[in-house]
Amino acid sequence: MQPQFQAFFKPLLGALRDLAPIVLVIVIFQLFVLHQAIPNLPAMLTGFVCVLFGLALFIQGLELALFPMGEKLAYSFAKKGSLFWLLLFAFLLGFGTTIAEPALIAIAGKAADIAAQAQLIGSSEADKSSYANGLRLSVALSVGLAIFLGVLRILRGWSLPVMIIGGYLMVQLLTPFAPKEIIGIAYDSGGVTTSTITVPLVTALGIGLASSIAGRNPIIDGFGLIAFASLMPMLFVMIYGMIVLP
Repeated sequence: MQPQFQAFFKPLLGALRDLAPIVLVIVIFQLFVLHQAIPNLPAMLTGFVCVLFGLALFIQGLELALFPMGEKLAYSFAKKGSLFWLLLFAFLLGFGTTIAEPALIAIAGKAADIAAQAQLIGSSEADKSSYANGLRLSVALSVGLAIFLGVLRILRGWSLPVMIIGGYLMVQLLTPFAPKEIIGIAYDSGGVTTSTITVPLVTALGIGLASSIAGRNPIIDGFGLIAFASLMPMLFVMIYGMIVLP
């Protein structure tokens, strides 16, 4: 009974430890800087308990399902020895987990509304929907390509710092030529792609792949895929803006 008890409360205590600094900062500023009582305290306490249990369950789910599944898939593809299927899976994984990302849908919709107000696109719902869907598609394609390149880097042993630095240099070179209305959206799109599903699954994929290939170090070669997933959307969205916006 003792191991089951520890298995239940360990992630809960970890979530409480992670949330404690946030709660402490809010309480200090609310009481000692703003000199105001905490509004709707019962509702906030209820919400905090829900977040606490939700975060604990989410972390437990990552450890029980997503991380093992990603590592198992990577090992199976490496054992199968088919480069085509591995790279196709990597691309579809990045594309599929991004195209339906709620944060991306929200930002693309808001960007379409602002673009219509600024008369950069038509004000009809069809025009706004087309612009938002184009943004989502460009970001999803970029993340798919990013995971594709990240997996290929692990297989070929390419230098991660060289590729990342080169990518950000391309971002800086492209920025002056992109429409100014799209630059902020492009930069933000890099962060939107790091969703709660994409990050653990892609990380596990990289670690599992590096662990299953002789001569690869999981610590050195297994990480870095998320950096590509954050970098590539900046380039693709700026290019999309150059094509679509006047």
